Amino acid sequence: MSFKNWTLLIGLCCWWFVAPAVRAASAPAGTIQFSRDIRPILSDNCFKCHGPDQNERKAKLRFDLKEDAFKPAKSGELAIVPGDPKKSELVRRITSTDPDDLMPPPKSGKKLTDQQKDLLTRWIAQGAKWEEHWAFVPPQRPQLPKVKDTKWPRNEIDYFALARMEKDNLKASPEAEKHTLVRRATLDLTGLPPTPQEVDAFLADKDPQAYDKLVDRLLASSRYGEQMARYWLDAARYADSHGFHIDSERSIWKWRDWVVNAFNENVPFDQFTVEQLAGDLLPEAGVEGKIASGYVRCNMSTGEGGAITEEYQTKYTFDRVETTSTIWLGLTMTCARCHTHKYDPITNKEYYELYAFFNNLDESVMDGNKPNPDPFIKLPSLEQRGRRQWLKTHINDGQEKMGEPMPDLGKAQGGWQREWHDRLSGGWSVL
Repeated sequence: MSFKNWTLLIGLCCWWFVAPAVRAASAPAGTIQFSRDIRPILSDNCFKCHGPDQNERKAKLRFDLKEDAFKPAKSGELAIVPGDPKKSELVRRITSTDPDDLMPPPKSGKKLTDQQKDLLTRWIAQGAKWEEHWAFVPPQRPQLPKVKDTKWPRNEIDYFALARMEKDNLKASPEAEKHTLVRRATLDLTGLPPTPQEVDAFLADKDPQAYDKLVDRLLASSRYGEQMARYWLDAARYADSHGFHIDSERSIWKWRDWVVNAFNENVPFDQFTVEQLAGDLLPEAGVEGKIASGYVRCNMSTGEGGAITEEYQTKYTFDRVETTSTIWLGLTMTCARCHTHKYDPITNKEYYELYAFFNNLDESVMDGNKPNPDPFIKLPSLEQRGRRQWLKTHINDGQEKMGEPMPDLGKAQGGWQREWHDRLSGGWSVL
């Protein structure tokens, strides 16, 4: 799986946010979607008392995990009976007129709308189909939705766009002019506007595949990697300064270049992941792997006098855990720093199990405000490497010559010593 398959990495990030909508577009009309329609209701109104936090949990009932949601509660009643709302205690409680029986309890300050009650009831009537938290579900290619105008779509994405337009009785806009298309594509894939020469070349290309050729050329541009890397660098909190204290210069641009090159060289996503998290720990780790692990050191750091080393080591580790969980796992683990997460299925113990990995790094917590705090590696350019090798060879040759016997020099030195002894001792007498 590679980046340039229409930029997989950005696609994955987009999937986190649009997957429920995509599934809804491909689902039969009237089907209740758990992740889209039901989980938000349960999360907002029920997880406080029936969620991951065991200290707050009531009636030994929780709705954040499938295996628990369908178990009998402490009372022995079944909250959810798939296909039968009348036997489902959840439906009875959310529609009760008795304040002591009503859920959520009035004292909680939560109140379900009639639409939310209807959604929960219909979901159970439709079989209470459960979907796992999207962050734990591998993205699956959905089936293309059926559309009336089958001639309009040119690719798979067009089917989803057209299905929604047809649902809302909307018409597609006319295709943009060629000068607009070249500008949009170039800005999208390189972050820069096209040059006048590039616009003229595209306008002059009458090939039906002209736009495809344009996209291929832009994907092959080195600017493509720079544009795509911007999003990753932001998510990974890249900066050219330390962040804390005087915010002095940090020289970690070589990791930035590694990310840019990873996009341009179409590095597989699994390799992209492993090398950033553990490139320096791999067997026979090379220079590139060590550079890639610079991701772990992108957090803010300090060299302020008086700062407590243990406190800042903890700050660094919190940052690494929470950044990694957000951009790779698609989860907000920050809440679990202090207690078991109330909304995502992460326990307090699991948080510190991941914390332990990042808490064992061999580095100086107080960076001394240096651009390259220890540990660091020297990365000379090709020209500098050649010059260093030349100097090393000539220095070694000189050392060998200096170590060789020099009889002529010994004789000359003896004469020199006698000459200067006579000069300096003239006019002196020994007492």
